[in-house]
Amino acid sequence: MTTLLVIAKEPRPGRVKTRLTPPFTPEQAAALAEAALTDTLLAVAATPADRRVLVLDGSPGPWLPPGFDVVPQCAGGLDERLAAAFALCTGPALLIGMDTPQVTPELLRMSPEDRDGYDAWFGPARDGGFWALGLAEPDPALLRGVPMSTARTGAVQRARLTGAGLRVRDLPPLRDVDTAEDAREVAALVPRSRFAACLARCTPAVVSR
Repeated sequence: MTTLLVIAKEPRPGRVKTRLTPPFTPEQAAALAEAALTDTLLAVAATPADRRVLVLDGSPGPWLPPGFDVVPQCAGGLDERLAAAFALCTGPALLIGMDTPQVTPELLRMSPEDRDGYDAWFGPARDGGFWALGLAEPDPALLRGVPMSTARTGAVQRARLTGAGLRVRDLPPLRDVDTAEDAREVAALVPRSRFAACLARCTPAVVSR
């Protein structure tokens, strides 16, 4: 059974995309997060898979399309939460976050042809992390203890895969949306996306000095 996993936070002001504030207000940052999450979920929904799972910190809202199982994130650091997400799976699984609204079904395909000859799939992020991680045989131990949210997270995670003897297929690098500059760069890549439309509606807040 092929599973596509999305790990995300409920897009509530003050809880998501806090690095966008400033220049955007917490409400605008949450709106951008919701748009990014919606674009991501729709890309996953359009990708062939046996099961689609949203691993969510919070509660689902009207942005959730049909066809997804929703499970709560476990407690602990991000490495533990990612490991727990893979523990939900009994066959090939690919996990992404909510920070790459430019993702496409073509990037997420896990057909038998795409899996042939590989044990893992790794999508590096421009900031040194990773935007996608796939495992032909999910093993939560491959994620536990990897330092998250650092400039070397991706390198450490990939080394963990190769160190376990896995044959890794590298996916194209993508840029996460963390800052206002990231948002502008990503929106330019997908001008017809919900994320780009939301960014166009957002006026940066005036910061008093």
